[in-house]
Amino acid sequence: MLSKQKLRYALIIAIIALGLWWLVWMVGGDHPSDELTSKAEMTPSVKPALTVLTVKPQRTMLTKTIAANGSVAAWQEAIIGTEVSGLALNSVLVNVGDHVKRGQVLARFNDSTIMADLAQAQANVADAKAAAMEAEGNASRARTIQESGALSRQQVEQLLTLEATMQAKVQAAQAAVLMQQVRLKQTILTAPDDGFISSRAATVGQVATPGLELFRMIRQGRIEWRGEFNSTDAGKVKLGMEVKLTLPDNSEITGKVRMLAPMADTATRNTIAYVDIPNGSAKPGMFAKGKLLLTESEGATLPASAIVMRDGFSYVMQVDDTQHIKQVKVNLGSRQDQLIEVLDLPILDGDYVVSGGAFLADGDLVRVEKSAINANQNQSAEPLND
Repeated sequence: MLSKQKLRYALIIAIIALGLWWLVWMVGGDHPSDELTSKAEMTPSVKPALTVLTVKPQRTMLTKTIAANGSVAAWQEAIIGTEVSGLALNSVLVNVGDHVKRGQVLARFNDSTIMADLAQAQANVADAKAAAMEAEGNASRARTIQESGALSRQQVEQLLTLEATMQAKVQAAQAAVLMQQVRLKQTILTAPDDGFISSRAATVGQVATPGLELFRMIRQGRIEWRGEFNSTDAGKVKLGMEVKLTLPDNSEITGKVRMLAPMADTATRNTIAYVDIPNGSAKPGMFAKGKLLLTESEGATLPASAIVMRDGFSYVMQVDDTQHIKQVKVNLGSRQDQLIEVLDLPILDGDYVVSGGAFLADGDLVRVEKSAINANQNQSAEPLND
């Protein structure tokens, strides 16, 4: 009876111990399931850095160009001044921007004093002619009677000399008249050629001095672009080549190389090309960017937005098969509209990020929305194949 009671006490103690052990295990023990849950919570899921649109390189016909900067200038600018002195301007008949014809009157000077001088000179001619007529008559009579001895040889020579002197005075008086006529003509200022008045310094009442500049004129209205090419590109410039110019308002005009300067500038080492452009298409003094068109060739292109500039170098962001980014350093060639030639793409049929590459780094995971050809590319472009 006693052994059964001891056995029962032992069983109760064992059950209580088992219960305490289970309670301790539940409260503070390590559980495999808890460990798995903790590890799952500590390991975050990898999310794509960006959702991107990709594009494949395209085969595009590119026009090779040489870029240059320069200014628009007049082909030739005539300086119109005065040769008279001490005369006041009576009227100015043209203004800046006016189109004038060769010989058209631009301004008139007060000619009253010159008219008086001309009248005096004409009177002197008449007086000299009268004296010359008298001397000629005396000389003629002297020649007739010089053999008779009525006049001495000395008297005959004096009469003949007086005749020659009077004739010389007539010529001098006529030259004075001619000089006054020239001065009178100079009081009327005329255009030396067809063209546009580009500058005016003349004002009514201004007293002229010889050589004073009164007007400037663009001869024949012709203008040109003077582009500066560096020593490397200057050798590629040929006469007759086509040049496309971009003006400050982003409008474009086309011209042709007329002449290349025979010498380079000693300060900049640049050579100037003179390019004829349509009259009235630009204003002299304007700055313009020029592109000299060379040849056409086929090249691999990507949209300009796919190029990322970092630390002075150009990169493209290639998306590999695992949708991770591979940053690829490239060299760029010609640009045409929104396309840029990429000279050394390692994989010609790869997928490259169209835009947003500046926010990505090498090894980033991305989500590719779709692969398509950028809408800005030319319709003539074709996908490249290996």
